[in-house]
Amino acid sequence: MPPAPALTDPPVLEMEEVVIGWGSHRVLDGISLALAPGERLVVVGPSGSGKSTILRVLAGLLRPQSGEVRIHGIPQAYLRLDQRQPPDVRLVFQNPALLASLTVQENVGFLLYRDGRLREPQIRERVSRCLEAVGLYGINDLFPGELSGGMQKRVSFARALVDDPSQPPGQQPVLLFDEPTAGLDPVACTRIEDLIVRSSEVAGGSSIVVSHVHSTIERTADRVALLYDGRFRWQGSVADFRLTDNPYVQQFRSGSLEGPMQPSEL
Repeated sequence: MPPAPALTDPPVLEMEEVVIGWGSHRVLDGISLALAPGERLVVVGPSGSGKSTILRVLAGLLRPQSGEVRIHGIPQAYLRLDQRQPPDVRLVFQNPALLASLTVQENVGFLLYRDGRLREPQIRERVSRCLEAVGLYGINDLFPGELSGGMQKRVSFARALVDDPSQPPGQQPVLLFDEPTAGLDPVACTRIEDLIVRSSEVAGGSSIVVSHVHSTIERTADRVALLYDGRFRWQGSVADFRLTDNPYVQQFRSGSLEGPMQPSEL
């Protein structure tokens, strides 16, 4: 794996002492995080530890109760729909989340059609380029129902690659992947893992992947952060993740019932 970019570079995004809770239960308990330009971070941890909540906060779908989120140095004080010019954050769901009544062309180019700055031939060219990047060139006019599950998954990746014309030129996008390989067989996992790396390179951005699949951690991460009970318990390179004696990481790697992550809480 290539070395992770130095965190001394200006971060693409930052979370500082972010708190999210429901009643007396804190899902995120004052977490802090920084993502360097071009970096791929994999957030791991048991189910219910708050991993997907982090993605919802970064995507502007959920507001912290306290703390601050900054993307490209700009504090994010509003939900995405409340912002006049939201940051370029692209969320790839575990489910492809394609609109069944729209063609692949319309699904992938949804943002471009909504923006209204480009004409149909220009949109089609951009969509075709994104589909080619995920190995699906020429399926623009098919509907999601005509595709296999794996192809639908790749269409959702193509959608995340489309340039947002409303964003400042040269600004790096942030790609968020929520459990992209959950429930897939090993061969399908490898294909999706390669797409995660390729998508980050094609989009020229940084990415955060939420996963508990070991092959996804190994194949996509520059850096790994383990979240448990609303707090980060360990962060480091993927090489250090293999060797560290941190008890949380050791238990996660081995799947043991013995350790600080108690079964009654998982």
